[in-house]
Amino acid sequence: MDSLTTTRLLMLGVAFHLFYSWSIFDIYFRSPIVHGMNPVLPPQPAPASRLVLFVADGLRADKLYENRMSRSPYLRKIVESEGTWGISHTRVPTESRPGHVAIIAGFYEDVSAVTRGWKTNPVNFDSLFNESTHTWSFGSPDILPMFAHGASDPHRVEMSMYSSEEEDFAKDGSVLDEWVFDKVEAMFNEASRNQTLAKQLRQNKIVFFFHLLGLDTNGHAFRPHSEEYTNNIRIVDTGVERIVGLISDFYKDDQTAFVVTADHGMSNIGNHGDGHPDNTRTPMIAWGAGLMKPRLTASTNSKGDHDAESEPWGLGDFERHDVNQADIAPLMSTLIGVPYPMNSVGVLPLQYVENTNEYKAIATLGNARQVLAQFLVKAAQKRSTEILFRPFSPLEAVGKDAEKVYEKIMKRVEMWIERGEFERAEGLSGELVRSCLDGLRYYQTYDWFFLRSIVSLGYVGWIVFSSIFIMKTYGNLFGGLQPSPETLKAFRRSDDSVNRVAIGLLLGLFAVLLYKRSPILYYVYATFPIVFWSESMKQRWFVVHALRRVMRSRGEAGARRATAAKWWKSDAFTGVISILLYIISLEILVYSYFVREILTPSVLLMGFAWPQLSMTASFRQRNWRLVNAWRVSCTILSIFTLLPVEKTEDIRLVAMGGVAIAVSAGVAMIQLPKLQMGDELPVQISANESTRTKPGYPTFLVVLSSLVVISTSYALEKKEGLPLLNSLMSWSILGITLAMPSIDSVRRGQHFLRRLVVIYLSFAPIFILLSISYEVLFYVAFSVTVLLWLLLERQLYSETAKQSLSQDYSDVVSGRSSSSDVSTSSGSSSSRRTASSVENSPSSPPTQSTAQRVLTLADLRLASFFLFFINVAFFGTGNIASISSFSIESVYRFTTVFNPFLMGVLLLLHKFVPFFLLSAAFGVLAVSLRLPPFSLFLLVVSTTDVMTLNFFFLVRDVGSWLEIGTTISHFVIASVFIVFQILLFSAGHILVGSVLVPEVGKRRKNT
Repeated sequence: MDSLTTTRLLMLGVAFHLFYSWSIFDIYFRSPIVHGMNPVLPPQPAPASRLVLFVADGLRADKLYENRMSRSPYLRKIVESEGTWGISHTRVPTESRPGHVAIIAGFYEDVSAVTRGWKTNPVNFDSLFNESTHTWSFGSPDILPMFAHGASDPHRVEMSMYSSEEEDFAKDGSVLDEWVFDKVEAMFNEASRNQTLAKQLRQNKIVFFFHLLGLDTNGHAFRPHSEEYTNNIRIVDTGVERIVGLISDFYKDDQTAFVVTADHGMSNIGNHGDGHPDNTRTPMIAWGAGLMKPRLTASTNSKGDHDAESEPWGLGDFERHDVNQADIAPLMSTLIGVPYPMNSVGVLPLQYVENTNEYKAIATLGNARQVLAQFLVKAAQKRSTEILFRPFSPLEAVGKDAEKVYEKIMKRVEMWIERGEFERAEGLSGELVRSCLDGLRYYQTYDWFFLRSIVSLGYVGWIVFSSIFIMKTYGNLFGGLQPSPETLKAFRRSDDSVNRVAIGLLLGLFAVLLYKRSPILYYVYATFPIVFWSESMKQRWFVVHALRRVMRSRGEAGARRATAAKWWKSDAFTGVISILLYIISLEILVYSYFVREILTPSVLLMGFAWPQLSMTASFRQRNWRLVNAWRVSCTILSIFTLLPVEKTEDIRLVAMGGVAIAVSAGVAMIQLPKLQMGDELPVQISANESTRTKPGYPTFLVVLSSLVVISTSYALEKKEGLPLLNSLMSWSILGITLAMPSIDSVRRGQHFLRRLVVIYLSFAPIFILLSISYEVLFYVAFSVTVLLWLLLERQLYSETAKQSLSQDYSDVVSGRSSSSDVSTSSGSSSSRRTASSVENSPSSPPTQSTAQRVLTLADLRLASFFLFFINVAFFGTGNIASISSFSIESVYRFTTVFNPFLMGVLLLLHKFVPFFLLSAAFGVLAVSLRLPPFSLFLLVVSTTDVMTLNFFFLVRDVGSWLEIGTTISHFVIASVFIVFQILLFSAGHILVGSVLVPEVGKRRKNT
């Protein structure tokens, strides 16, 4: 550690956190899919020759069923006279890709897919389409390719897709469904002239898949209660009737099975992704060959799965039968007699099957064989890589004899079927399926304890290792400590022992990982904790003696002041309280990721408790305007974390925010010249340059952005689409505003307040264009609060440094690269002032001229406030979930054509704008308080892994997409915080540019 520099520590920290950020995917999100099973056929002959699958993307169950299905008269007739209906419950990501995987492949989205693309298959998996003789699919380019590309025969699955440009949220999405229906009709018309196609269509075991994206598009654009959405339901109903008629006319038989369902639902505000019932409840209607007819509740004395949710729908006279989404795949395989998808975890829903009891029992047995095959392969794989293997206790038979043991169970079921004990056979088969599914989960999480332990030791090791470095480099805790030559010699011998133990442990871990056939990254995970802890152990003499010195000095000081002060006012007690409060603040920040409302009382405490407890009465009296402005600003800012995350468009609030920014710009234009002219500035400024200091040009863009937002909203409301001129203006404003801070930074020697105002106004147009509600008002409140924090901290430190700043905060000097006395004259007066330039290299070492100070426990408050502002910047207008279930209305001023990557980049830019302003203010603050470069930054980075460890153990790999994605986001954000901090530090340095900040702590010299 003695040879370690700040740069090397940062490089090591970045590497460590990037590698460890990936650890959750190796631990929690490894693919559960196994290969090597033999296909299992359902009972033969199959009841249907062909299957027709309609997936209405984004169709909510209640919107279809309510008012006795008044919007869908054809499907109502099916429910009343021809088929069985219910709800299909989604279990994991309520998104299009995972929903379709569950329906067609029978397993819930491979969790490793969170790191892969939308259209490519993360791993090869089997599906109903792959097992069919031939599949014709029609619909979206976002869904169809993943099943076609995964087929064993590339010609087995045909695709008919519209272009991605057709997925335009400014248009009525029902045209996408009409496109599908027209294409299907054209295909059957072609079959009347094309004998090759007609022959293909008359094969057995074929599938027609119709992906209907209109409801999802209209749900996002207009909400599920809109006329566009409900009218789209009517269009789907008419289209289903149309397709059924085409198929009936072509085949002229009763050998077709039909299934209508959806991949996910839609929330009231037009989003999906989370586990809300509006998103997880989708319709399930099945009729035709091999499927059960309607059953009246009056005749069966059973309501099926009816509950309070379905009572108002007016369908209480027909039994309702619910399924899990993955159960649809084995049902469809059974209907056309193709092998169950080999990775399916669905359970055959017998309540939908119309056949003999014997057929049902045999079908259930086939379902059990298929799931058992996966379990046996998974157990054999794990057994071959474990030194001390622990089998899944309910199914302990493993190894060579396992198949024989389970085959006896299969024989027993077959015997009961032969005896006519069908219910008993179904019961044992179902019990085996459930046990196998639990066993698959057991082996999926088998290595969790081992890997979690390694990663936890790594994070704790980093905290200890980096904290020791900070104390030795930037603190005074180790100052003057030097072991005697004999002690130093002994510790060098001890260091050799530490190295030998570390190498032995590392080789032992490598041997275990090699036997387990672990991925290469596992070796990296194991290396970091060994390095951190061994290096920390080498510093134990300094740590122990430093702590002894602290306790001894505190004790002596306490004894001297025993008669003058109470024990709770001692430095030792104050230090302990500071550390405890900092740890509590970190835990509050962890909690804020789940309940953002906790930030409201936290900001109020910053606004009222901090001035009352940390500032003297005389300070508050002298700076009463600044203190009261801080209190008011914190009060206003605290309101935003109580406002709803999921926002509907309210252009009035956006316009109000634009007005607030324009007004604040006007105030700045009036006040800033006073800070640049006459005695306030120690350099002469020409008239032209004085004019150029007024930040009026960003104000024009603020007004223009507000007008673009209003105009675009009006055009979209009238369904005129996104005007081309508005789109061009939005992209132009984006380019200009991103370049504006760089162009303005050419000006040297400008007042730091002016520079911050320019940054604030430069990013304001972007924020306006990407806002749909109260976000712009938040931007104003947040910016003002951060500025007041900067001014308060400067004023507070000036009291500690025994120097009073001018009340207008206009102290500034001309551009110089070092802290020096600068003589200037203006009129008949002259002054000498000292200043530090933010343009100095952030990696330059502390110099005597800058008089940099050491870190103290009081700086924990600065770190805590900075972290709270980071969280407020993120959670002020949303949370992690609002990114997972983002409102795409935010990007409608730029594009309405669905493009996940482009839309995601724009939304992230919207989120990062407040961080840019915060980083700029923090750069000024660090120089103002004479902190060594990277010192406060390293203090934050070394301690925030306390939060990372919290999130590491809270990561989930089951549940809704919201729950899974949120826990991943929490951990990754916390773990890569060091990288984010470096980016913020760099952004602050670039944005502030060559502005000079007066050094606090030196008295002015007047001549």
